[in-house]
Amino acid sequence: QVQLVESGGGLVQPGGSLRLSCAASGSISSILVMGWYRQAAGKQRELVTTITNTGSTNYADSVKGRFTISRDNAKPTVYLRMNSLKPEDTDVYYCNVRFPYDIDLERRRDGYWGQGTQVTVSS
Repeated sequence: QVQLVESGGGLVQPGGSLRLSCAASGSISSILVMGWYRQAAGKQRELVTTITNTGSTNYADSVKGRFTISRDNAKPTVYLRMNSLKPEDTDVYYCNVRFPYDIDLERRRDGYWGQGTQVTVSS
């Protein structure tokens, strides 16, 4: 029902910047939460940042002041601007959209996921 298409990952040097994009299509509710998560090999997927349809945002402490999430509710599309990148930011980044009133209770909790895009920060 819902498809997320991501782009923008790549290889950058420490201190560099990247912009990730994620476009959602399908059965999209106007009441939603979109966000970015990241996962390293052998590790649990962790929250990077989220944004609601009202514009409320949350950021992991490790990215505050460096990453900025924004969105276009009309499409809907979510963006992640990453500045001052560090080697520890190297991960696969996943886009997520969650609908608080989804009839599927598991989906209401976990949302829908993109395919992931690799971000590598290395000199």
